[in-house]
Amino acid sequence: MRRDAKDQVKVLMVTSRDTGRWVMPKGWQMDGKKPWRAAEIEALEEAGAKGHVGTEMIGTYSYGKVMDDGSVVPCTVEVYPMFVEKLLRDWKERKERKRKWFTPKAAAQRVDEGDLAELLLRLQKKPHKEPAIRKLIDRMD
Repeated sequence: MRRDAKDQVKVLMVTSRDTGRWVMPKGWQMDGKKPWRAAEIEALEEAGAKGHVGTEMIGTYSYGKVMDDGSVVPCTVEVYPMFVEKLLRDWKERKERKRKWFTPKAAAQRVDEGDLAELLLRLQKKPHKEPAIRKLIDRMD
């Protein structure tokens, strides 16, 4: 996320590689990496985003990951806040995805997962009231 010139929160979304729907950058757990570090790596690979990542999650949501063989694996995503400082022009998945800033409300309207939409709507109202976001802001100051 970031704050725009009017101090409003914006969230960075990317398109999925398979369906082109709008999603948050996410990935599988990585051996030897803390979950927030894995989230930081995925944000860089999928969206070319660099910034400050919080060590406490702001929520979770579940979805069915469709595998190459057509099977569906139930997945629960832990969402960690990240304040984006820089967007790279050249990043790993730039030819496979689009990225775009949305208001949290607009992002919530574009996602398929109800729990993710609710999480995004909480960011629309008062993101500074989220304890994990407050801690991240305090850490950045």
